[in-house]
Amino acid sequence: MKRREKGSDFIEQILGKCPSLLLQMNAKGQTPLHVAARYGHSAIVKLLIKSCAKARDGDLEQGMGQISAVREMLRIRDEESNTALHEAAGCGNVEVVKALLEFEDPDFQYSANKKQETPLYIAARRGYGVMLSILLDKSKSTAHGGPHGRTVLHAAAMAGDAEAIRVILKKKGNLTKERDEDGHTPLHYAAHLGSRLSVVEELLKGDVSAAYIGDKKRGMTPLLMAARQGHVGTVSKILSLCPDCCEKVDNKGLNLLHYLAFRGPFSPLGHSLFKRGGIEIAYRSFRNLMELEGAFGMTPKQVYNALRSERYHNKQKQIKELLEEIENDQVAEEPVHHFSLGNVSTESLERTRNSHLIVAALIAAIAFAAVITVPGGSKTEKGTLLLIDEAAFKAFVVTNAIAFILSVSALTTHFGVLDNILSQFSFWREAVLHRNRSVAEILGYATVAMLIAFSTGSYVVLQPSYGLAIVSYLIPPAFFLCMWIICVK
Repeated sequence: MKRREKGSDFIEQILGKCPSLLLQMNAKGQTPLHVAARYGHSAIVKLLIKSCAKARDGDLEQGMGQISAVREMLRIRDEESNTALHEAAGCGNVEVVKALLEFEDPDFQYSANKKQETPLYIAARRGYGVMLSILLDKSKSTAHGGPHGRTVLHAAAMAGDAEAIRVILKKKGNLTKERDEDGHTPLHYAAHLGSRLSVVEELLKGDVSAAYIGDKKRGMTPLLMAARQGHVGTVSKILSLCPDCCEKVDNKGLNLLHYLAFRGPFSPLGHSLFKRGGIEIAYRSFRNLMELEGAFGMTPKQVYNALRSERYHNKQKQIKELLEEIENDQVAEEPVHHFSLGNVSTESLERTRNSHLIVAALIAAIAFAAVITVPGGSKTEKGTLLLIDEAAFKAFVVTNAIAFILSVSALTTHFGVLDNILSQFSFWREAVLHRNRSVAEILGYATVAMLIAFSTGSYVVLQPSYGLAIVSYLIPPAFFLCMWIICVK
């Protein structure tokens, strides 16, 4: 704070000796007020405005009064057509905005810069709810437009700020159904971006009919966009507030369940898919949607099966071509999420199954060998284990046993008694697929247990060398943690 005061004093001394510098522009056409507003220096902004207000005839322009002189300075635009208020809206400093609006005419409308952004749009794009409230209160005719035909409400939806949306709708509630140049409403943006559910809720509270609007290119409603992106929570929220909108289809006749089928080819279709994230198939309309044929003359169930079976090779090719085309679409400058549609052939299932068998057999063999040659050995008289009372040794025994049991469970899952029976029926591939996923999870837990067993076993054996024991104990979990972080990223 003291540093700011010293800086203000220094600037005041300079302006006292050379007041013409107040309106001096740099190479980008920016005045000192532009620069101070950009960096949020409220004390300096107030000083510059105060210095301009003190100007008299001959200091700036002859005959210019205090208020008119300040307004003239406030409205100066740089090479990008930004005023000081444009810069202040981007920095997020509320005090700067208040200072700039104090002398401004409430009826003056700040037009857009070269990027087609108004101060209000810039503040909304950054999610500055408090600043939006001030701008809307202080300026009666604040322009609400933005680039690509967007409004300030589109910008708030892009920022994912429910408070900003609440403020805008309170002042400009008629923006809910405004569409950009591609026919996207703010609700389309929120659905595509997977914004917070509170954002979706606020937009639907403003006008629930926005849920029925389709875009220009594909006729997609916000609900279909959320399903296309795989945002199941957003789908659930829209359905909870506007259940009837699920009956809307796009220009190709694809409905909500088609897009859920595109996103979940490796998940069970039916009750479990639609309960995920709270979606219930209890909606009556859902039963009708399951029977509707869209593009390719296929129901959602048939689409789901086509993406998992070689029997629908021709249909599968058509679906993939459509999804590859869809992936080129953008909403709010964000592309459609990639569709993972690898063909689940019998050969690939068998390869996965064989890999699981190898891993499970290795873990079981290692765990069994560790039991035969336990760390520390045993007393020859009675065969009592030397380290039986050590806590680390007990942890080793338990986790080693868990690893062995889980690996054997994985083996028996693949070599179940029903395996030969299932292979005689058409649903065998479905069973193998879900079994592969279950086995993969089992082996994951078995690997973790084996890592813990290795760490605790190493620690208990190397205890005489404390440093080496600690290092040996920490390396496996550290490696596992690093791999987890890499996978998450």
